[in-house]
Amino acid sequence: MKFNPDDIKKAAKEDFDAAWNMGKEYINETKLNEQYPHMTIRYGKPHPVYDTIAKLRDAYLRMGFEEMMNPLIVDEREVHKQFSHEALAVLDRCFYLAGLPRPNAGISDERIAAIREILGDVDDEAIETIRKILHAYKKGDVEGDDLVPEIAAGINLSDSLVVEMIDQVFPEFRELSPQATKKTLRSHMTSGWFISLGSVIERAEPPFSFFSIDRCFRREQDEDAARLMTYYSASCVIMDENVTVDHGKAVAQGLLSQFGFEKFMFRPDEKRSKYYVPDTQIEVFAYHPKLVGSNTKYSDGWIEIATFGIYSPTALSQYNIPYPVMNLGLGVERLAMILHDATDIRSLTYPQIPQYSEWKMSDNELAKSVYMESVPETSQGKKIADAIVQVCEKHGSAPSPCEFEAWEGQIKGKKVKVSVVEPEEETKLCGPAVFNEVVAYENDILGIPDKNKWKKVLENHSARSGVRFLDALACKAAKDIEDAIENGETEVESRVRIVKVPSEINIRLAPLAQRYITSNKKKIDIRGPVFTTVRATIE
Repeated sequence: MKFNPDDIKKAAKEDFDAAWNMGKEYINETKLNEQYPHMTIRYGKPHPVYDTIAKLRDAYLRMGFEEMMNPLIVDEREVHKQFSHEALAVLDRCFYLAGLPRPNAGISDERIAAIREILGDVDDEAIETIRKILHAYKKGDVEGDDLVPEIAAGINLSDSLVVEMIDQVFPEFRELSPQATKKTLRSHMTSGWFISLGSVIERAEPPFSFFSIDRCFRREQDEDAARLMTYYSASCVIMDENVTVDHGKAVAQGLLSQFGFEKFMFRPDEKRSKYYVPDTQIEVFAYHPKLVGSNTKYSDGWIEIATFGIYSPTALSQYNIPYPVMNLGLGVERLAMILHDATDIRSLTYPQIPQYSEWKMSDNELAKSVYMESVPETSQGKKIADAIVQVCEKHGSAPSPCEFEAWEGQIKGKKVKVSVVEPEEETKLCGPAVFNEVVAYENDILGIPDKNKWKKVLENHSARSGVRFLDALACKAAKDIEDAIENGETEVESRVRIVKVPSEINIRLAPLAQRYITSNKKKIDIRGPVFTTVRATIE
């Protein structure tokens, strides 16, 4: 049966697994794997935090909550309305937004002369065009990223010349300093909930059940294993005449039980935020069997994971909200750390940044980074490499002096004869290391013989590169023969004696793996007596 992309799209709407299998068959049938050998069908890997966000969204939706996006930029007056006399303490943790002022860049006679020195002999009309555009920029009619293109188009010169002019003639642009505004980045989701609920109540009647999972910003004194200056809050509210603390308990249990938490404890929160009714601010402790016996302070299985409370009528009245509101919030990263067995929020969130996360490569990944530098390019060359391998496997222990024909045939009109030889006496056709295989073991790259002492290493097939010294030697010899034919040579000999470094046996390691091994003080030990010679005559 033949498939095309339209069939796959149609099937995906009804049965994803069936569509997945159809897609694999489609790639096989169209021979895409041959055209793109590095292309594989696999699932992508989600980021732990976004993976947790996706699961929290599903959990909230299953509980009947409607998703809402709350304002991210909050004027400081909103914080004063919510926290009253404690607002300054909260604002101390907020990031204020700032912007660059727009300078009033006048054009004096001295500056006109400097402009003409850079731009050439531009006329008075061009000078006036520059003046008008700079004035429009000051008024806000021209945006900053449009300033250079506007001037360049107005005077019919290149952007690069205009940039040079602004840099040299108008130093006030370089000397600009940001000026703070009264707007802040949301430090907690509650700042957004008051604004949103105050607007919703003007257009609809409760009950309401909303949730929002979004980023918050907090100006921490320092970031550590448990705190970042930006984090995700998974927050919900229920507005209803009869809402109570029991609703918070029910939501906490219903939400967290979907993540494997089995038991819950509720304790009064000593922080006592002013926007909550006194004695209604509750910390939620949940029990997770995965934490039991862990090397953390939660080894008893209990962890504080959420907080809820009833919003203060005083704070709600600032937004003309006459109904009680229950709010529950939890830190997404904290939940993600539990679900993904992480102990440091920095490495969980930013695993790609060296100072936050240790760089780890598996033996499997390292083994895939091993490759042969020189390989034959023609079909005959590949056959020569295979023939050399077969001769060495069959006659490698033959006493010397000896010679075994490996391949004979025509290449580009030339008669080629290839042999594996050992002219010296009292030795063997191949040295003892010729069958060594390159493997990754505990992040070391080793060339090892297939013997019992390495049985444990060789059992991990995915950490075996599949490259033997013999394979690398044969490919290099075949490529040398191809090159000799191109260069018009009549004979060529490829000989490997004692290998001390990988390059001597035509083996390389990808730069990324090389850097990883070096930075982690691991070793590359690919050496040994190969003593194998391949000789070819070309007529």
